[in-house]
Amino acid sequence: MHFQHKFGRGWWQRALTVPLVSLVTLWALSAYGQDQATSSAAPSVESLPWVTRQVEAPRVSFHTFTSQITKAEVSYHVYKPLAYDQSDTVRLPVLYWLHGTEGGVNHIRPVARMFHFGIRDEGIPPMIVAFVNGLSKRLWTDSKDGLAPIETVFVKELIPHIDKSLRTIARREGRILEGFSMGGYGAARIGFRHADLFGGVSILAAGPLDIEFEGPRATGNPLRDKILDDVCDGDLAYFKATHPWTIAQTQAVVLRKGETLIRQAVGSKDFSLYLSRRFHEHLKSLEIPHEFDIVEGVGHDTAALMAGLGNSEFYRKALAPRESKAAPEPPDASDSR
Repeated sequence: MHFQHKFGRGWWQRALTVPLVSLVTLWALSAYGQDQATSSAAPSVESLPWVTRQVEAPRVSFHTFTSQITKAEVSYHVYKPLAYDQSDTVRLPVLYWLHGTEGGVNHIRPVARMFHFGIRDEGIPPMIVAFVNGLSKRLWTDSKDGLAPIETVFVKELIPHIDKSLRTIARREGRILEGFSMGGYGAARIGFRHADLFGGVSILAAGPLDIEFEGPRATGNPLRDKILDDVCDGDLAYFKATHPWTIAQTQAVVLRKGETLIRQAVGSKDFSLYLSRRFHEHLKSLEIPHEFDIVEGVGHDTAALMAGLGNSEFYRKALAPRESKAAPEPPDASDSR
C-alpha cells in the first residue's frame, strides 16, 4: 500500500525541541554515505570496537555483556519508559533500533526523546527501546571473513540477553525491529531472515538498496570499497547474497503470511527515493504485504522522516497478535522485477 504524508504536527515534532547541538549532530549522522568513524579495519574479532562510549540521556542506561561469539564485551543502550518502573511485574515489548553507517551513538539521545514523547503523549504502546551496537560501515551483516559477526551477535546473543535481563515480552509480538539508512537496510535483511522473532519491521530510508551497489554515493566513493572489503572480503557476490533484495526472495513464502508487519518509508527529497520505490515494487512483485510511505518535503533525515510519519498505529499493530494467513501462490515469473 502506498501512502504520502505531509510533514505534520505531533509527538515527533515536540521531540525535536532539543538543544541545537543535538539536532546538528543528528542531521550530520543521518547521511548514508558520510564517513564519520575513525577506526580502521580490525585485525581480529576481539579488537573491533564492540564497546561504544556511554551516552547520558534521560531514562537511558548503558550496558555490556560478554559475547561468547566474539570473546569480547559488547555494549548496548536501553531506554525504559515510565511504565517499566511503575510496576515490578509489568512486562513490556522491545523495539530494537539499528543505527546508520557511522556506527556512532549520537543518535541515541534524540531518538530516545522521540519515543519518550510518543509513549507519554500520543498513544505509542509503552516499550523498551534497545540501541544496538552494529559497528560502523558493516551493513548489519556477518562479514565474510568472520571478523565481524554482527547479525549473529545481535540475534543469537543480544536478544536472548535482553530477554533475560529485563522484563520483556519474549515472543514475536513483543519485538519490533526498526532502523534508519544503513539501519533500515539492516532491519530489512535481519527482519526478513528472522521474521519469526519480530512482530514488526520498520525500514526507514534504507540503503544501499541497489543490489549492484552502484547507486547514489556508491560508485567512485571510497566508502563503497571499504564496505565491500570489510564486509564482503571484496566479493560482490557475497554482497548480493546477503542483500535484502535477495533475502526477500528466499523468505517470500514466510513473509507472505503477514505474521510480521512490514513498513517501508522514505522522504520525497531523499537521494535514494528511486531505490526505495524499486525495492517497494520488488516486494509487491513477491506479494509480500507491506506499507510504503513517502513523506513529502523530507530528505535523508532521521528526525524529519519520523516526524513526518508521526503516528503510533504501526507500533500498536505490530505488537498485536495476528493469525497466520495462508501464503498465496508465487507470482508469475513474468511479473517479477
